[in-house]
Amino acid sequence: MNVLVLNAGSSSQKSCLYNIDTDLPDRPSSPLWEAKVDWPHHQGAAELTVKTASGTVQEALETNSREVVLSRMLTTLWEGKTQVLAQPSDVAVVGHRVVHGGQDYYESIVITPQVKETIARLATFAPLHNPANLEGIVAVERILGTSIPQVAVFDTAFHSQLPLPAAVYPIPYSWFSKGIRRYGFHGISYQYCSQRSAQLLERPLDTLRLIICHLGNGCSLAAIRNGRSIDTTMGFTPLEGLMMGTRSGSIDPGILLYLLREENFSGDELGQMLNRESGLKGVSGVSNDMRQITAAVAANNAQAQLAFDAYIHRLRSAIGGMVATLGGLDALVFTAGVGENSPAVRSAACETLAFLGLELDAAKNQQSPVDQDIATANSAVRVLVVKTEEDWTIAQECWRLVRS
Repeated sequence: MNVLVLNAGSSSQKSCLYNIDTDLPDRPSSPLWEAKVDWPHHQGAAELTVKTASGTVQEALETNSREVVLSRMLTTLWEGKTQVLAQPSDVAVVGHRVVHGGQDYYESIVITPQVKETIARLATFAPLHNPANLEGIVAVERILGTSIPQVAVFDTAFHSQLPLPAAVYPIPYSWFSKGIRRYGFHGISYQYCSQRSAQLLERPLDTLRLIICHLGNGCSLAAIRNGRSIDTTMGFTPLEGLMMGTRSGSIDPGILLYLLREENFSGDELGQMLNRESGLKGVSGVSNDMRQITAAVAANNAQAQLAFDAYIHRLRSAIGGMVATLGGLDALVFTAGVGENSPAVRSAACETLAFLGLELDAAKNQQSPVDQDIATANSAVRVLVVKTEEDWTIAQECWRLVRS
């Protein structure tokens, strides 16, 4: 079964094609084809990279049309240097990461017109993501046709059993009945990383207390006990919680009231500022990319140093709160772009956790670890770096639904 996965993020689009046999492997299989699209900060351009065993294609596309970019990306499946399929109809199913499922969807589902309408309605809650997810679904229909089934895999589903005290906001309860509650995100990543952590620790997942740090352009934490999410930092939307690449994370809501009343900000202007002009980018004035922030810190840029320090301060605070919620900690897990690739962030996050008996092995931390324990042998808390496999998890869900 050829399973095509489209994973649209806030600043990039990752896609891959898996060929899954009659039995689903315990560990991720290597994709036959991988593609990534980056949208640089300047408008009207996209950067496409496609990789297969037979070659790599890199192109700059002078367009801001997601459908045009996806069309070009998909044609590399059956044409040119990176061809792995004879024809478009060789794709059996297409899976999409969809960020917000609201109270409508607590598990993966085959996409219908009603599902598309719901994803569009929920775009209000995830303005950087749901519209991109929906554009991908519509583009696939136009390019591959409607006879190929598509599956929506929701980031919110993993957190659907959050305890009510963690899910409810301290506002009039009538709002909760209208769906204003904590949903949580990055659930596809958490689902995979919790299972992989249990494999690495050689312990049953239902015996573990984990804090997983999903640190990318979007950042969140999840406290996982007995395989279930019991707390997470993102909430009603992916804007809450940690300081992120361009998103503010949690701030005093009084600031927003002040800006509305005294500075005459509109709702759209606040949304733009909080989602696209804040976080690392807003504080540093340099970039939303942690690699560029750390380079600026090394060059003695004081504002970049402040951004890094604020990012770490909030990360440490959130980890500490989740330790209390869990009543202890068996493993601290780092994943996603920053979590997997920034020794400086991992080291700084762990530095103040010695009171838990956590000891980081500095040498292991610097050696580009993948699916490894980077704590010392004597550490009372294990520290894992896990390569998240969201795409593989989506492919698993597609295989399960199509087979059933």
